[in-house]
Amino acid sequence: MIPPDITDNPPERRALIGEYVLGLLDEADSAAIRQLIETDAAAERDYLFWHQHFLALADTVPTQQLPASVWSRIEQETGLAARKAETSRSGWLWSIFAQWRGVATGAALGAVAMALLALFTPVFDRAPPAAGYVAVLQQPGESAAPGWIVRIAADGRLTLSPLVETAVPADRSVQFWTLVDPAQGPRSLGLVQPGQSVDLPAERIGPVIPGQLFELTLEPPGGSPGSRPTGPVLFIGRAVQVASN
Repeated sequence: MIPPDITDNPPERRALIGEYVLGLLDEADSAAIRQLIETDAAAERDYLFWHQHFLALADTVPTQQLPASVWSRIEQETGLAARKAETSRSGWLWSIFAQWRGVATGAALGAVAMALLALFTPVFDRAPPAAGYVAVLQQPGESAAPGWIVRIAADGRLTLSPLVETAVPADRSVQFWTLVDPAQGPRSLGLVQPGQSVDLPAERIGPVIPGQLFELTLEPPGGSPGSRPTGPVLFIGRAVQVASN
């Protein structure tokens, strides 16, 4: 239970907000902390601190062996499965790709997959590749399990695709965010239906840069009541620039 004098106890407030960001609090305590973040400037700063702290921590997570089912889904979502069938003559490339399965994860996973994809078409058959981006969104924490994949085409169009089923309480919604400059804060890209892909036009996304943050958070019905996330982070990742055909 959240102490009534939590605003007068900065260390305890900061610790509880950290637990909230990780989704460790029960519903009643989560609601109390969410209300505190929305109404107290110091609590909002604590929320943003933990947000950035756990993101930096996720970037240092050791590589994990991904299940074959996850790799299969990523291959389907990125078009690698079809390209693999078309380029069976390039068996040595797929041998290299298979070796990477044991070590690649997170943003590196997307970068390896898309970089190899760019190699499969002979140079004389295609124009120089344009720049696109990919971000594999992972759950916060040590497991770093990939859950969604973000693809930004060279023309700026974005596709968000699920890799796993995401269970969401009936009285909550999932909101999609991006962050370029922490000083300016995150920007909402709208609500997401669990298990459904989302396509967004370039005008909605704006310019994308390497390392740009994308995340999904759990919010009240209809989304965050303000301009910043108020709920725990479900999945998070950074954009990696890749060659796209």
